[in-house]
Amino acid sequence: MDDVAATPAAPADRPIPRNGFDRFFEISARGSTLSRELRGGLATFFTMAYIVVLNPLILGNAVDGDGQRLAIPAIAAATALVAGVMTILMGVVGRFPLALAAGLGVNALVALEIAPQMTWADAMGLVVIEGVIIAILVLTGLRTAVFRSVPTQLKTAIGVGIGLFLTIIGLVDAGFVRRVPDIAGTTVPVGLGIGGKLVTWPALVFVLGLLITLVLVVRRVRGAILIGILASTALAIVVEAIAKVGPSFVNGQPNPAGWSLNVPTLPETVVDTPDLSLLGQFDLLGSWQRAGWLVAIMFVFTLLVTDFFDTMGTMVAVGQEGNLLDEQKMPPRTREILLVDSLAAAAGGAASTSSNTSYIESAAGVAEGARTGAANLVTGGLFLLAMFLAPLVLVVPFEAASVALVIVGFLMMTAVRTIDWSDYEIAIPAFLTIVLMPFTYSISNGIGAGVITFVVLKIARGKARELHPLLYGVAALFVLYFLRGPIETVLF
Repeated sequence: MDDVAATPAAPADRPIPRNGFDRFFEISARGSTLSRELRGGLATFFTMAYIVVLNPLILGNAVDGDGQRLAIPAIAAATALVAGVMTILMGVVGRFPLALAAGLGVNALVALEIAPQMTWADAMGLVVIEGVIIAILVLTGLRTAVFRSVPTQLKTAIGVGIGLFLTIIGLVDAGFVRRVPDIAGTTVPVGLGIGGKLVTWPALVFVLGLLITLVLVVRRVRGAILIGILASTALAIVVEAIAKVGPSFVNGQPNPAGWSLNVPTLPETVVDTPDLSLLGQFDLLGSWQRAGWLVAIMFVFTLLVTDFFDTMGTMVAVGQEGNLLDEQKMPPRTREILLVDSLAAAAGGAASTSSNTSYIESAAGVAEGARTGAANLVTGGLFLLAMFLAPLVLVVPFEAASVALVIVGFLMMTAVRTIDWSDYEIAIPAFLTIVLMPFTYSISNGIGAGVITFVVLKIARGKARELHPLLYGVAALFVLYFLRGPIETVLF
């Protein structure tokens, strides 16, 4: 008994770490295990591995002001490299289960709006500048202060909105929901499948995969989401081998019945040598001379606002899903998380892959049990392997990966119950935040609408003093963000 008494007991809510690795990542302290972190890291990778294929297609199919294109194999290799390195860095420094990769939406902005007015090197230079500015804002404490200034229930609404956003992304990517053609008599913008019917093999694979995963989730099977992705992929491979469905585009012509992103066939080769020739191909000053300083400033501002607030929403949503937020809806090591995210933006520009940012698909890993940065070691390591094993990444179609997005969307939606819907001062901004994310396909648009509305309603009720001073600045920033079209028309 004396020996036992000599050993101080650990608090009930703070288990004793098993080893140094456990202590560093706080695996036991956050109620996780190595197996959960492994499953979570795998689920996150398989849910967002599409970026290794999609980012090269977005950037590689665009031309810059000189009519030049980036080499698609080089973009793919650089995309995987930066995603792997920055995801591991987030795990080690931020110790938070948040993976990073080239940001969708931002890459389209770079490809379709910025690069055509300058060279690719100039455009990527602006991305580097934007990342450096955000890093400075983190180091000065301003980015964290802005994050703290947003009301707690509005942060909850951000997470819920992102859940719906993920759901519609999954449904659209899988072809379950499609845009209705602009023809006379059309009354809705989107519809079910093709002509209101699910008539394709890929749609069947998605539906069966979703049902299988839902059953696994309801039965509390460990690794349900990961098993669902793998089972859907296996089913897709079998279906393609029998039905010969083919891709969604054949010789540049749409094939609505085809697979999205990847055709699920076993690759002839497994290993490929990565092309890293795009690393360091950026110019910090060229854009200011070629496009003019006003154009350059507007582009940097747009990139800045998008990265700044998309990350805030993603961080809240992932932390909320894993019960990792404090009373103020702040995750642990917020400053470190935001700093790594800022450096990732600059790293993406330096590698010609566009700004890299935190991925909401990380919530799939959290749903599988990931609670620490240890999961990032798995996800990041797989991204680095993807540079060499690109043929394997090309096996998973959207119809298989999208199953996870719909499930995670449901899990994130459950937090809506914590919002006080009887208080219109917060309920209306929360509502706009939630609905505008999926309806405008933008996290930033939802956050902006929520913040502006919250400030306006508080002022209208004579409660301006209750607002955090920084919220006025954030609201003004979003007003400029939403009005950037007219502003650019006047200036240019």
